[in-house]
Amino acid sequence: MDLTVDQYVDGLLSKEAYETPSDSVKEDDLEMNLPEWFDENLYNRGRSFFWRFSFGLAGSMTSGLISVFSVPTILEVLVGSRRSSSKYTAFKRYLSTFLHVMSWLRYELKPGSISWQSLYAVRRRHLRNGRAARLKNKGTVSQRDLALTQFGFIGYAVLKPDRIGVTQQEADDWEAYNHLWRVIGHMLGIEDRYNLCRKNIEETREACKLILERVYTPCLENVPEYFEHMARVMMDGMWAVNGTMESGSQMYLTKNLANVPGYILTEPERIDLQRRIKEKLNGKHPDIGVDASLLVEKARVEGLPDRPPRLLYLKDYDTLDNAPEYKKLTLAAKYKLALLSIFIAVYNTNIGRILINAYFVFSINLTEYFPYVAFFLYGIKNSYVNMFKESPLDDTPVKPNSEYYRPQPTPWYKEILAFW
Repeated sequence: MDLTVDQYVDGLLSKEAYETPSDSVKEDDLEMNLPEWFDENLYNRGRSFFWRFSFGLAGSMTSGLISVFSVPTILEVLVGSRRSSSKYTAFKRYLSTFLHVMSWLRYELKPGSISWQSLYAVRRRHLRNGRAARLKNKGTVSQRDLALTQFGFIGYAVLKPDRIGVTQQEADDWEAYNHLWRVIGHMLGIEDRYNLCRKNIEETREACKLILERVYTPCLENVPEYFEHMARVMMDGMWAVNGTMESGSQMYLTKNLANVPGYILTEPERIDLQRRIKEKLNGKHPDIGVDASLLVEKARVEGLPDRPPRLLYLKDYDTLDNAPEYKKLTLAAKYKLALLSIFIAVYNTNIGRILINAYFVFSINLTEYFPYVAFFLYGIKNSYVNMFKESPLDDTPVKPNSEYYRPQPTPWYKEILAFW
């Protein structure tokens, strides 16, 4: 029986979905097969669509990954794995993830192909990590959390394509891209009833909208403990191969994409936020603060902390520059946000898209074969990543969120490098 989008989302956010593991077989018995509904032509057109908009679509995945850290049960497994708690191990882990994803998009999906081997390796890793997490009583790798992770790869792209410079050029571009990620989800062990990518792009877009409202917006408004550490070491680690990565601006952009109240970038967003604050004030004095949590839905996942309300004041949003969260950004972070807006404006032109995509492809090859910045940070040997090899363990203590909410003095040389 076909589920409605509401029925699908209710099922995904149920206790049963969380208690159902990614795979229930032994690692040595794991088999991977194409789904019966696999359409090779449509799948390959989805791959083609990615490469026509590779810079924008890959950029949305960065914000998607940061968002995934905000889900308490996913974060618990990542922290417990001890494989991404420092800049170096985060660099190794997430560069490996990046190379895996690029292999799925580069190569045809056939038994024995690089993409097939990569998907199988990732699925085995999920099975292994899920079992290890359960043994340590540190959560599990569940069907629910796999589907929520799937949002990180496709969610912002299908919900806000205009923000990343992506437009449909052929009639079935989005259908093809939806099919691509539906197949990838299946190959990674997501059951069809939990697969975020539904039978058509309209249902997928609606499902992503509900997941954003019920999970990611409230989770990013009230992030779980250790979110700041795990997200920021990922961004700081990946700076070695992506010089545009700056944690303050990227975090702000992610919360803006996730509709977290107060994180505004455009005049329409500012106007809409003031309208919503006025509605909650309901005639009360404008100097009374409105709890930001009243502007979002209650989270449909457990594990978020209890914290004092974050109050939004109407007068603080009379101008974009006066917004409190924006004012907290460093000059370098504001520069990165401005630079991104220029890049997207150029990317919206045909010649700009061709040139920026070409640069992105060049940077992938540089990352894989000659990560020269990482050479200086981690040494030549340690800078190369074999995506089929498990990333190293580390015992770096994970800092609480409060450590990152204090003023962080930045060395002068890092301020200069941030403008690169």
